[in-house]
Amino acid sequence: MSEPLWDKEVFIGKLREVGANSYHDKHPFHLLMNEGRLSPEAIRGWVANRFYYQINIPIKDAAILSNCPLRDVRREWIHRIVEHDGTQGEEGGIEAWLRLGEACGVARADLLDSRHVVPAVRFAVDAYVNFAHTQPWPVAVASSLTELFAPDLMAKRLEAFQTYYPWVQPWGFDYFNRRLTHARKDSDSALRLTLAHCHTPELQRAAVQALVFKCNLLWAVLDGIAGKYIET
Repeated sequence: MSEPLWDKEVFIGKLREVGANSYHDKHPFHLLMNEGRLSPEAIRGWVANRFYYQINIPIKDAAILSNCPLRDVRREWIHRIVEHDGTQGEEGGIEAWLRLGEACGVARADLLDSRHVVPAVRFAVDAYVNFAHTQPWPVAVASSLTELFAPDLMAKRLEAFQTYYPWVQPWGFDYFNRRLTHARKDSDSALRLTLAHCHTPELQRAAVQALVFKCNLLWAVLDGIAGKYIET
């Protein structure tokens, strides 16, 4: 006998429980960052490695679109690609992160050629893109629900940079400011799609595990960065 379908509130509760237990805001690297205890080299290393994640977000979202047969969903999800890639005359998230790099003293060319990306980060991010290619699209959408927890993290990050890292030029904080509002909008959309289309017990369980996978992936990214830039 199969397990029963969770009702909406139970399903949301299980998704939020994943974030409460596993989101990378609890990673030691983030704790050090928010306490102002990272060196300029570590901050620059984080910015350079995280850029590899940023440039793969629209590729991941394109993979989700390629697996989705529903026009209405594709029309809703495609804005994420535009949001990161930008359009002619409209700066997107990738350009905003390049400006963050420049504000930290990392040359644009150094970000674009991925010369500072450590193997663990590359492996984790590539695994995320592959996940989006190979999983049912509603499950891949559910993996994006780390956005539910991102606004609070972004607010703390912005405060930490402004307080503890005055050598970072403030004009580089546009990405952080944008995500304070965009993450809430994006998470509302992803949650609504997850609730509507993960409509079997199997898909619901897969959605929760997709979110666990994403949290583990983000944790692994920080493990890789910490291993390179923090002395133990």
